[in-house]
Amino acid sequence: MTTTPDPAPAATEFAPLDIGPMQVWPPVVLAPMAGITNAPFRTLCREQSGGRGLFVSEMITTRALVERNAKTMQLIHFDPSEKPRSIQLYGVDPVTVGKAARMIADEGLADHIDLNFGCPVPKVTRKGGGSALPYKRNLLREILREAVSNAGALPVTMKMRKGIDDDHLTYLDAGRIGAEEGVAAIALHGRTAAQHYGGTADWSAIARLREAVPAGIPVLGNGDIWCAEDAVRMMRETGCDGVVVGRGCLGRPWLFKDLVSIFEGAVDPARPAFADVARSMVRHAQLLGEWMGDETRGVIDFRKHVAWYTKGFSVGSELRVRLANSSSLAELSTTLDQVDQAQLWPESADGPRGRTSGNNRVVLPEGWLDDPYDCALPSSDAESDTSGG
Repeated sequence: MTTTPDPAPAATEFAPLDIGPMQVWPPVVLAPMAGITNAPFRTLCREQSGGRGLFVSEMITTRALVERNAKTMQLIHFDPSEKPRSIQLYGVDPVTVGKAARMIADEGLADHIDLNFGCPVPKVTRKGGGSALPYKRNLLREILREAVSNAGALPVTMKMRKGIDDDHLTYLDAGRIGAEEGVAAIALHGRTAAQHYGGTADWSAIARLREAVPAGIPVLGNGDIWCAEDAVRMMRETGCDGVVVGRGCLGRPWLFKDLVSIFEGAVDPARPAFADVARSMVRHAQLLGEWMGDETRGVIDFRKHVAWYTKGFSVGSELRVRLANSSSLAELSTTLDQVDQAQLWPESADGPRGRTSGNNRVVLPEGWLDDPYDCALPSSDAESDTSGG
């Protein structure tokens, strides 16, 4: 039995996303991803969208920013063509978060600040950060208050998960607190920290958050947007004001071209042949090398993208290994030339990509769950002195 795809949206079905003074069209945001959404990857995605949408940096640690760590200062470098410039901050100390927000505002480092309350990785949650932090309601409030009050005219948004696990859901309280403290938008990944990236995202939680948050504050949905049609379906089913796209664009920056097309009424998804994919791979690696100031470092960093770009194509195990071990642009290009360039886009390249692990025990500081209103700070080493995850 075949199913009829949902119709493309009419020109008036969805509105631009208003985040403070910024108007974002289409209402699409690139999710911050550690080690992924650096300047080169943002460039590739922005080119595909024609500069439309909002593209957020990878996670920046507030302590590292305030201390002007060299790696962190590189991570907040934006290409002159990037408008608006968006930085995601991670922090657990309200004072340090406030200092970082003021530094960004005073020095004109970005046009928008997003706060990370969604990271589920153990090295973050075991110290009370990321998706563990909203459980401490008063600490969350203090962090938001310091960020908003120090950011001046810059809009501050927050990204979070449903909670620690199904027994410790926090998203409705966190959304209410965010609205009371003046955030400009709230994004919800429809999974708990315990789920990591496993199972299916709970879009109904996004709908409940949309109902709970005042209408003037945009709610964005995140989770399981693998194609442009998923973005439209999420907005129709949940009533959310925009979408945040993460793993769906791994090795597939042209997803943002599809998103622009569908929100403007067209349904014509990009299906590049392997020759086009190979050119994108080489350019991605080249941009990384230029950004890092070292071709070899750039190609080595690119290795993690190889499996995502080549998903579904007939490459062969030997060539895949060689691609994943390339150390120069010449080696990468020569190996790619040995793959059948005429291959059309395979259906198996669609759908989920990236991490899928789930049902993890969330590692938390001792006694973290004893009192949801305790405002004691996590350990002094909860923030590293570097950024990027």
